[in-house]
Amino acid sequence: MEIDMEIENPNNGFDSSDSAALQWSQWQLLDSILPTGGFAHSLGLEAAIQAHLVSTPQHLQTFITHLLDNTGSLLLPYVYSAAMSPDGQTWHKLDKMLDATLTNQVSRKASAVQGSALMRVAAAVYSEIQPCLKIMRDASLCSTSGKVLVCFHHAPIFGLVCGVLGIDGTTAQRAYMYTTMRDVISAATRLNLVGPLAAAVLQHRMAKVAEALVLKWMNRTVEESCQIAPLLDTVQGCHPYLFSRLFCS
Repeated sequence: MEIDMEIENPNNGFDSSDSAALQWSQWQLLDSILPTGGFAHSLGLEAAIQAHLVSTPQHLQTFITHLLDNTGSLLLPYVYSAAMSPDGQTWHKLDKMLDATLTNQVSRKASAVQGSALMRVAAAVYSEIQPCLKIMRDASLCSTSGKVLVCFHHAPIFGLVCGVLGIDGTTAQRAYMYTTMRDVISAATRLNLVGPLAAAVLQHRMAKVAEALVLKWMNRTVEESCQIAPLLDTVQGCHPYLFSRLFCS
């Protein structure tokens, strides 16, 4: 079953003279209060700490750098492709490709859980601007065979929602890297690796690194997507075997 819908102009939900109002919806997508479940995942940091790969703030900074580098190489192509073609057919294709690309069960499940939550929230929150999100979600949940058509992976859905909201491909990729950095630093705070103030300082300092990595990996096709940090991927895959766990992944 293919879903190919025409995306309405995002400004249709607002007065034409008040284009700034659309920015409030765009900013909300990056708000940590949006209930997408990102803070239930440490992106492999908890497993790395218990494996004694990360034990100091300096180690944390190195971990974040490698994590963002891997995010750029592996996931930014899916964000970019979905943002540039925000339609159901492209989304389904990207979702299936990413599901085949992810190399461990933990990251695959985390991606699907967060993506499903983002799609559910976006379909409800932005219904008056782009009802197509709800239509695409509903159509993807059920098919004639009774099977779910997609896995709802996070990166393609993030790009899809960005495209629907009128966010350009470059900004969508930068936004995805920002949310990744925000979530892992938040996890570090709750794991008592850094305090809240030190975390804020670290996030500010890491912005230059994140921007450099965005420029390094931006605007690539999904055929160029690759995994460049196999150690991080392996460590995250060990998360279910931890004796005690605070996060889901």
